[in-house]
Amino acid sequence: MNIFPLKKIVLATILSGIFSCAHAALKVGDTLPDLVSYKLEGKLPDSLKGKIVVVDFWASWCLPCAESFPVMDELQKKYGDRVVILAVNVDEKAAKMEKFLTKHPVTFTVVRDGSQKLVAAVEPETMPTSFILDGEGKVKFLHKGFHGDETRQQYISEIDSLLK
Repeated sequence: MNIFPLKKIVLATILSGIFSCAHAALKVGDTLPDLVSYKLEGKLPDSLKGKIVVVDFWASWCLPCAESFPVMDELQKKYGDRVVILAVNVDEKAAKMEKFLTKHPVTFTVVRDGSQKLVAAVEPETMPTSFILDGEGKVKFLHKGFHGDETRQQYISEIDSLLK
């Protein structure tokens, strides 16, 4: 009996599993990639370690994103330095982001992923997509889209549970 073809099949199966995992979308339980390595445009907070972080992927053309910004701003003001709101813009042109921010000024941190490298690594399914991270940088909660007060209440409940 020749087992060589079986070894090839096993090796191919293992390798396909490794490569498919390397490109999987960020999900609950995963650790957010190191943001510094993505060379995002704008100033990142000095340190996220030990902080509850809401990473929100958004675009200027997204109507639910415009609706979510006042809520994100409310959360930043409510929780102060215990929580970091970090909005990652995915627009191709910085001018579109700037125009949006002129209409929707905020107090939280906004950066732009002009190269689309972080977006490719995280693979948000829709705009906006928010990840709520614990103090260790692990995704504890995931929000696809923004659904008004329902999402606002979920954010508050989830952040409060992580601050306990």
